[in-house]
Amino acid sequence: MTPHLGDTQLGELDTPMIRTWRAKLLREGVSASMTAKAYRLLRAVLMTAANEDRIIPRNPCQVRGAGSEHPDERPVLTVAQVFDLASRMAEKRYRAFVLLAAFATLRWGEITALRRQDIAPDASSVRVRGAFVELPGRGLIYGPSKSRAGLRTVAVPEAIRADLLAHLDEFTGSKPDAWVFTGKRGNPLRRGDFNPRTGWKAAVKAVGVPHLHFHDLRHTGNTLAARTKASTKDLMARMGHDSPRAARIYQHATSEADQEIARGLNGLVDRERGTKATDEDDDGQAGVLAPVG
Repeated sequence: MTPHLGDTQLGELDTPMIRTWRAKLLREGVSASMTAKAYRLLRAVLMTAANEDRIIPRNPCQVRGAGSEHPDERPVLTVAQVFDLASRMAEKRYRAFVLLAAFATLRWGEITALRRQDIAPDASSVRVRGAFVELPGRGLIYGPSKSRAGLRTVAVPEAIRADLLAHLDEFTGSKPDAWVFTGKRGNPLRRGDFNPRTGWKAAVKAVGVPHLHFHDLRHTGNTLAARTKASTKDLMARMGHDSPRAARIYQHATSEADQEIARGLNGLVDRERGTKATDEDDDGQAGVLAPVG
């Protein structure tokens, strides 16, 4: 099927046409997030055509706000929920997969591309050297990380090292280049097979987060890492980001959470003081409040 703008000459593109194309995507059920990504890609291509190649006089992508994303806030699991979810995987071979994805903040393509030689002998760290990408008609393609920052070594919390070592002993081949996480036949994991094999839908519902996506495990890990008061630079290195933007978002989120905690504690103090004041008044005392603590 010919794309909406497929037969249009570059010189004929104008802003009303771009606006119509965007509206058509949304009308046909393309998510607002994917539509924004498509718009940004088109805008970048036409920017090159206008500013560098001088093929067109101006960039017609002038639809205000079309490139902005406002995704729904994704759930963040507690530490207990992460372990609970891992224990509910339908097959034991996926328990360490969940724990490592969360506590090492790895992307799907990165964790599925890990080899035995990428895991430290004591499981104290994992080395990310590449990632799998699944392409239509070509299957799984292994390649280097998208950026230099993606090539990194991530420290593994001691609390999950035993699980990772147990997984290597039971489910990973002995050769250095053996894939760490595979299906029963020893093949690298595919995204479409993961949910049915793990019983993901039932597991996340039982944990209390029925709409949890696998990527939310990385989101959880990033959030927990930010709560340790790590610096922006250190968060960037762990997350595999070149830009500080994502790290600052997590730092900002945890700062807001900390302020919310402070407000909650303040409420507890106020209620405690109010209770003491009432008791003292009932006893005929002056009602002077003593410091709490």
